[in-house]
Amino acid sequence: MKRNICLLLLVLMGQSVIAQVSKKEKKALLAFYNATNGNHWVNKWDLKAPVSKWYGVKVVDDHVVELNLFRNNLQGALPDSLDELKHLKVLNLAFNNITGAIPDALTSLQDLKVLKLEMNRIKGAIPSDLGGLASLEEFTAFNNFISGSIPESVGDIASLKVLNLSSNNLRGDIPNSLGSLDNLESLGLFENGLEGAIPGEIGGLANLKELVLANNKLGGDIPKEFGQLASLRVLQIQNNKFDSFKNLEYLNTEGMLVLDFDKGNETLDFKDVDFSKTRMAETKFEDEVDDDNK
Repeated sequence: MKRNICLLLLVLMGQSVIAQVSKKEKKALLAFYNATNGNHWVNKWDLKAPVSKWYGVKVVDDHVVELNLFRNNLQGALPDSLDELKHLKVLNLAFNNITGAIPDALTSLQDLKVLKLEMNRIKGAIPSDLGGLASLEEFTAFNNFISGSIPESVGDIASLKVLNLSSNNLRGDIPNSLGSLDNLESLGLFENGLEGAIPGEIGGLANLKELVLANNKLGGDIPKEFGQLASLRVLQIQNNKFDSFKNLEYLNTEGMLVLDFDKGNETLDFKDVDFSKTRMAETKFEDEVDDDNK
């Protein structure tokens, strides 16, 4: 009898080691699997195995906390049921063939820290309530077909460190609210159709290291507030429609690694640029040279 009890305890202990997610979370994962053509994934899920054994799924304390399916041939639109993964911290779906829009339902994931959607075929607008992702630290969705404007609510994500929406079809102004992202280290909005002046509030981002705004339709003058960007190491603003670059002289260029702009006929006095360490590309001049060589 004692031996049988011991064996039963061992079996129960063995089962408890395997994480068991709730029926809601498993159902949400199955809906996601079907919506993204799971049968054609590179690494498919064995639906008979425990969820914790499924490729790219991380389970902690019986909850799904990470879904990492980078470059796994996902196809189709993302289902709204992803909002049932309430404890999700990382969602990495980069380098796939995802279509459709970013579901509004994603904005309810309060624990989400990393959202990577780059290199897909996503279209439509960014959800206006994206600012609801209170824990988000990294949002990358470059190289898609995202349209519309950058939501003002993005400025509510105080924890955000990386925002890269480059190579999309975004229009409108850069929201002033981005100047509230005190923890932001990298802002990439390259190759869109953004217009208007760069908000002076951007100059208040003391931790900003990379600012890439090239290939848009931005205009006006460069904000004098850029002189406050003490941490800036990469600035690329070429191929826009700025009226003047004179205020770039206010930049603290000590330690600058990349400084790309369209110099034109302006003479700028950079007092502390170490040209042996800094790449400066006067792109209009370079384009003219390229045209002459064609």
